[in-house]
Amino acid sequence: MQRLTATIRKFLPEPPTAEQEQRLYQDLVQDASWNTNYVALTLSSCIIATLGLISNSTAVIIGAMLVAPLMLPLRGLAFGALEGEVNLFRQSLLAIAGATLIAVCLSCLLGLVTGIPEFGSEVQARIRPNLVDLGIAITAGAISGFAKIRPGISDALAGTAIAVALMPPLCVVGLCLSQGIWLSAVGALVLYLTNLLGITLACMVLFISAGYTQFNRALVWTIALSFPLVLLLGLSFWELVRNVRLEAAIKQKLITETITIGQQGKLLDTKVNWGTNPPQVYLSVWTDQKITPKQVELLQEFLSRKIKQPLTLIILISEVKQVTAGDEENLDKSVPPLLDAPIQPLEPPSPKD
Repeated sequence: MQRLTATIRKFLPEPPTAEQEQRLYQDLVQDASWNTNYVALTLSSCIIATLGLISNSTAVIIGAMLVAPLMLPLRGLAFGALEGEVNLFRQSLLAIAGATLIAVCLSCLLGLVTGIPEFGSEVQARIRPNLVDLGIAITAGAISGFAKIRPGISDALAGTAIAVALMPPLCVVGLCLSQGIWLSAVGALVLYLTNLLGITLACMVLFISAGYTQFNRALVWTIALSFPLVLLLGLSFWELVRNVRLEAAIKQKLITETITIGQQGKLLDTKVNWGTNPPQVYLSVWTDQKITPKQVELLQEFLSRKIKQPLTLIILISEVKQVTAGDEENLDKSVPPLLDAPIQPLEPPSPKD
């Protein structure tokens, strides 16, 4: 362990002076202050982000990130934990908790007012956390910490990056709660907490690398923070892998073991909505055969039995009719052959008396 510590220290910069550390501490205390500016920015960014999610507009959601202040107390939380600054840690934690409560309640209220029956892809993308989301959070946290110790980098850029990982999931939690979609709300909350821990961990690593804390003490905090992060991500990642396998199994069973889809039709696409209970399986099918509700019921029972999980099957049918040259019997005889009829001249209008 001592050899590992000595090796890592070779790559770390010289510790900052007492004056630099005190200046950073004062800046972080100011950033974590619960004041009018912080509340106003939280309210405005939440409203814009929620409306962007409802309208499924990526541009509006990005615009909301420009004013979201969630980055500010996160760095104080990381620094306070590393340095044992209880007051800074408590102040930052209260600021984060307050903004979280405001965002969830306000987005829930907007969801109740608008009463939107279903959400678009922007909401769906934030109810199942995965490794990509964690990568965004950790990178954003690293940018934020680097911007604080390197004044030449704009805080606005780092704040935008972090807000992408925090404010939209919070608004999704509120929207899902407003419509009673509890499972999706839990998924968005897990994404928010995972991103929160990932950003804080990345800020800690940046403060450690800049020499603002003792390595041995920082190592304990880093390990303690990494454990819930790995636990949350491990559970969501396991669920993601499981769902991918089930989707592949559903598609394979339909193609190889059914007549309705495998032989009499062509399966174009398979989508599964895991946010409902039971999950809804949407099949896009090309076929020239009629598919009855009884066949759908039998297919649904067959798939549920094969994957050992109840589901709701919904088939979207595109009817196919093959017509070749000279295939006169397929033409509707009741329709006059307009293309073969001679062109009749238009009769001039009769003059008015």
